[in-house]
Amino acid sequence: MEKMTIVTHMREELVNVTSALNERIRERGWDNGAVVLWCPHTTGALTVNEAADPDVARDIVVGMRGLVPHRGDYRHAEGNSDAHIKTSLFGPGLTLIVDGGRLQLGTWQGVYFCEFDGPRTRSLWMQWLQG
Repeated sequence: MEKMTIVTHMREELVNVTSALNERIRERGWDNGAVVLWCPHTTGALTVNEAADPDVARDIVVGMRGLVPHRGDYRHAEGNSDAHIKTSLFGPGLTLIVDGGRLQLGTWQGVYFCEFDGPRTRSLWMQWLQG
């Protein structure tokens, strides 16, 4: 297993990690198989979505704020219940196909680390599954 560090700068943001993942795959010489990505944080998640237009990531963050507001009828003492709910909606893990030393994604797709309780320094765990 390998770990990647991600530094976030806002309370809520989607960080495109596609290039960093492809670079790590190239450095390791991983050619064909799959990579399992796991977020070990209860207020961070992973998703695949459009990466060509940065407004999409912004719209996802704004949309989630509307669905799950920061302040609400929550009991969790840390004041970040919304972040836990948003993380549960997205999920902590992804399994992605690697072929020819690159992630196999659709034309417009990218991989995002979803920060819902930042800014923080986060970890992204990677496990290679050889094909």
